[in-house]
Formats: sequence, C-alpha cells, structure tokens
Amino acid sequence: QVRLVESGGGLVQAGSSLRLSCAASGGTFSRYVMGWFRQAPGKEREFVALISWTGGSTYYADSVKGRFTISRDNAKNTVYLQMNSLKPEDTAVYYCAADLKLKSFYYYAREYDYWGQGTQVTVSS
Repeated sequence: QVRLVESGGGLVQAGSSLRLSCAASGGTFSRYVMGWFRQAPGKEREFVALISWTGGSTYYADSVKGRFTISRDNAKNTVYLQMNSLKPEDTAVYYCAADLKLKSFYYYAREYDYWGQGTQVTVSS
C-alpha cells in the first residue's frame, strides 16, 4: 500500500510559478499511475493531470493545458506538478493520487485508490 505526501504549496501572485511534489513510500512507485487533483472551497474535487507508469503518457485538464506540466522521477519515488502562469482560479487544495491501473475514466477522483493529504495553493490577483 503506497503512502503519498504532497509539498510545495504556498501563496503566490497571479502569473507566478510553483512546483508541487508528491513523495511516495510503501510501495513500488513505478507500478502506479499518478494523478493530480484539486479542490476549491465549495467545489468538487477536479482532475488536473495524470502521468503513466514510466511517464510516456500524460493527460491534462483543459483548464491547465499549456500552463501545467506533470512529470515523475521513479528513482526518487516522486511525481511533480510544475505550475506556470498561475491564475486566481487555480486556488485550491492540490492532492496527488495513485492507482495501479490507468482507467478509462481517469478524470474521476473515485477511480484512484490512494491519496495524499493535500497542499494548499493560493493565487492572489
């Protein structure tokens, strides 16, 4: 069973960049597809990005495409989310998620078995 711990959140101004990290332990990291989700106050948790086991495939929500980049380092058991050109509407708690399978409905939070505790990202205008 894999344990996930996010870091790297913070308070930034619009137009700035942040890099989130998610460190995994307790499992064979390369066996898991890794995703990032976010949840703003009063809203449902929404898909942000996904990366396949070796990083060969990536998927993004339309709202972040071209601004965010997901990557992974299997030697370090870590997945990253590089966020550029941040906007106030990116403000949310960001969660990383893991699953052994890349499922058809990968953009649904319910498809993932493992979750981190989240890291807050706040973008001021």
